[in-house]
Parts: sequence; structure tokens; C-alpha cells
Amino acid sequence: MAQKENTVERNGAQTQARAGRPADETAEKPKETTVEFLASLAAVLVTGLFIITFIVQAFEIPSSSMENTLLIGDHVFVNRVQFAPKTNWAGPLLPYRDVHFQDIVVFLHPDPQQAGIYVVKRIIGLPGDRIHLRNGVVYRNGVALNEPYIDHDGERPDDAYRLNFPSVPPSDFDNLSANWMVDLPTYIQGGDLVVPPGHYFAMGDHRAVSLDSRYWGFIPKENIIGRPMFIYWSFETPEDQYTKTSWGDRLMFLGKVVIHFFDETRWKRTLQVVR
Repeated sequence: MAQKENTVERNGAQTQARAGRPADETAEKPKETTVEFLASLAAVLVTGLFIITFIVQAFEIPSSSMENTLLIGDHVFVNRVQFAPKTNWAGPLLPYRDVHFQDIVVFLHPDPQQAGIYVVKRIIGLPGDRIHLRNGVVYRNGVALNEPYIDHDGERPDDAYRLNFPSVPPSDFDNLSANWMVDLPTYIQGGDLVVPPGHYFAMGDHRAVSLDSRYWGFIPKENIIGRPMFIYWSFETPEDQYTKTSWGDRLMFLGKVVIHFFDETRWKRTLQVVR
């Protein structure tokens, strides 16, 4: 009898094997409990929060100072790691590097009166570089720059300070930082502005409207947040939208986004790499 029972078990095992099932699989897999589901969800949320906080960060472009490279209403992901101070434990694993000439960077505004405001510009001068403009052309260390990304729309020939910086004294003191007004002459040598150690000189691509290092000075290295990687969404946004901070204005714009999401999203800019 025992031999027959063994034979039945072996035959059963052979039948299950032919059916593609393990011989010892006699019950369904247990379902995920509520506690296990919540633990998995928490792990996902913590991982996402870590990435958003320390690796990438989302920013919206509020002004036209970087047109046509970045438009008002472009939403970008910024790499927060690349320009961060190197660490011993993660140094070999992460792509750290110094800020390069013509990098586009997001940084905290260096003017104390604008503290806490995020700005995006293009790096034109590295530490030690000598910068000046003549008739709107930028010269770096005596060499005229080739800048195909510049938007010249709105340039005014009578704006001598903007076009011939720093040799011409400013005429529009409304846009000039009070600290920069005092410090600017101390950095001029032979008609050039000399970038000090640990600082950068930045300008917007839309030179006719950009308020940049010509108006508020150098960017300290520690103010740099990161480099925009790509546009993840772009929506047609009014030029003055960033000045409308009341809840009523924000709700009205949110309603516009909901209604016109499909017809006013700039689909061709989605996933466009920022250069």
C-alpha cells in the first residue's frame, strides 16, 4: 500500500511537472497585506522625495530674459548634484564637475534685496576672466564671442551701459543693485571687468531685456543650485504672470491650465534638452 501511495505521489509530481507547475505548489501565493502595501508606498515616496530634494528639482521659467533658449512657462528639471561640493563617499559614483563657460545655471540671486529668489542665466565669465562689451558684442579675455543663442529683439542703440559695459557709466539706476553700484569700479582694470576667485559673471540670452551680472554683480559659487537638464512641460504663460501672487490670480491661472492644457501646451518643447 505504501508503495502504491508513493507511486501516486510520483505520478502526481510528473503530471504537475508536465503542466509546468512545481511539484510542491499546492496553494495560491498569499496576497499583499495592507501593512506591506503601505510599507512599499512609503519606500516609493521616500525615494521620490530624496531624488526631488537632493538630485533633481523642478523649476518654472518666469521671465523672458533667456529667450529663445528658455521661454516663459517652460518647466525644467535641474540637476542639483553636478555642481555640488564633492563628497568622499560618493565622489567616484556621481558626475561632479566645475561650472564651465557658457553653462546655463540656476542660482540664488546674489543681491541681498532679492534674497531667496531663484534665477537662471548663462555663464559668460569664469574666475580670472576679463569681460567687456562693445556695441553689444561680448569680449572674453580680448576675444569676441560667437553667441548664436542670443536674442537681439528689442535692442536700443541708445542703451550705452547695456551695450558697452563696463566702460560707460550706468544711466538707469532703478535696475542697478545698490551694492553693485559701489563695488563695480573696484573690479575694472584697463576697461575690462575682472571676475574674482570663487565667482562667476552671467548674462541672459535675451540681452536687450536681461537684468544680469551687469546690474547686480557676480554670482558666488555657493549660490549656484544646478544646471537645467531638459524641459518636461511648456505652457503658454503671460509675461507678467509671475508678479501675480494672490490666491485669486493663482486660481484663475490654474483654471486656464485645466481648460487649455491641450491647446496651449507647447508640445514640441517637451523633453527638449537645455543647451
